[in-house]
Amino acid sequence: MPQDCFVCGHESGGAWVCEACSRQLPLQPAACPVCALPTSDGAACGHCLRAPPAFDATRAAFAYAFPVDRMIQALKYRYRLGVADFFAERLLALGAPPADALILPMPLHVQRLRERGFNQAVEIARPLARAWQLPLLLTGAERVKDSVAQASLPWDARQSNVRGVFHCDDSIRGRTVLVVDDVMTTGATLDELARTLKRHGAARVENLVVARTPPPAQSSAPSP
Repeated sequence: MPQDCFVCGHESGGAWVCEACSRQLPLQPAACPVCALPTSDGAACGHCLRAPPAFDATRAAFAYAFPVDRMIQALKYRYRLGVADFFAERLLALGAPPADALILPMPLHVQRLRERGFNQAVEIARPLARAWQLPLLLTGAERVKDSVAQASLPWDARQSNVRGVFHCDDSIRGRTVLVVDDVMTTGATLDELARTLKRHGAARVENLVVARTPPPAQSSAPSP
């Protein structure tokens, strides 16, 4: 259906973002292949070399900056579910995961899911699973504790806030798990989920996120 560009408001045909605005979106620069924080040459960052996280790799389509930050907020809080298809298209362009991978949307606690009515990570992951013809894991991994929202906490408190919040069964044993999420900030939640998945036998855990938030000193947008 014809519609207006989400960013500039001009006619964009059937696209959520017109071609002109699409070319101006904040693409993720050269980054650490493990945590996706920007590095000068795209090599692993010092932190990941010193203290590797539980996940093995991360890819991000965008930096978390205007107008991508507003698009993510519109998806999560204003029910603009069509934005998820646009994000999925951009994630598809990053390349397919291993052929034996399972796609796991970041789980929401049942209370949060009840309040919001949907899981934005699931909406982004569905088109990816269809395009890559990979299993979409909607059961078998769950968030069992409704912890305080990460956005309300300082960076150094986020790791302890998510400790023990996930549970999964052994259906992922020996598999590569591709975790799909909207935003990666400190990586604490993704790290805890990867730790849980590997404890139950996952061979490899990769993250595929729409946007990566830079460290606080570099950030120009509010953390999710």
